Amino acid sequence: MKILLTNDDGIRAPGLHCLCRYLSKIAKVFVVAPLWEQSCTGHSITYGRPLRLHKAEVPFSEEAWAAGGFPADCVKLGLEHVLDFKPDLVVSGINSGANLGTDIIYSGTVSGALEGQVYDLPSLAVSLIKEGENMTAAALFVRDFCLAWQKQSFRPCTTFNINVPPGPIKGAKYCHMGRRTYTNVFDIRTDPKGELYFWLQGDIEADDLTGDVQVTADGFISVTPLWLDLTDYRLLEAGPLPQILF
Repeated sequence: MKILLTNDDGIRAPGLHCLCRYLSKIAKVFVVAPLWEQSCTGHSITYGRPLRLHKAEVPFSEEAWAAGGFPADCVKLGLEHVLDFKPDLVVSGINSGANLGTDIIYSGTVSGALEGQVYDLPSLAVSLIKEGENMTAAALFVRDFCLAWQKQSFRPCTTFNINVPPGPIKGAKYCHMGRRTYTNVFDIRTDPKGELYFWLQGDIEADDLTGDVQVTADGFISVTPLWLDLTDYRLLEAGPLPQILF
């Protein structure tokens, strides 16, 4: 098995190195990751400016490169330039922090995996609910998940988003995306010149515990299949829709 590994926490992130270590026991791992942290960059790509690639060192990898761009850039570079073959799987993580519910819209980690889907490759993203807790357990789960998935044959265009809870893990469950909303989204501050500026933060509202949010709150690893097609088929099929005039 050959795996392209990326993340959004940067080439030096402990989660990336931990995952590479355990995946290297079952596969040849090739790393292309951001030179610096790219959290909350979503599916951004570098356009209109140079994108640079630097040789890097990641223990247990076959080859490692750091890119001065975003996770989606890294996967593109890996598939278009670094590798002269098509890998079996794209893996993104281990992220330090949850990527649950609507958070995945902003997640660089998840977008790194979804870029694999753009290239018709199976992919997965893995995140820790609590930074640093159960990192080895997350890596072992991903390793075993890859092995089980391989036995059933990887399906192109399949992406799984995995979140690992803190504390004792009761098991794993497939589930849908939940919903997360935030209050106090901006901390409003004043600079030395008396001008306002805004610092993004936000407190999670836990009043909508469904899907992956509920599964991880119950102590299970959540595994959510994702699809790039954003079409609302429910609306198309349910109708009637407003008449289109022209």
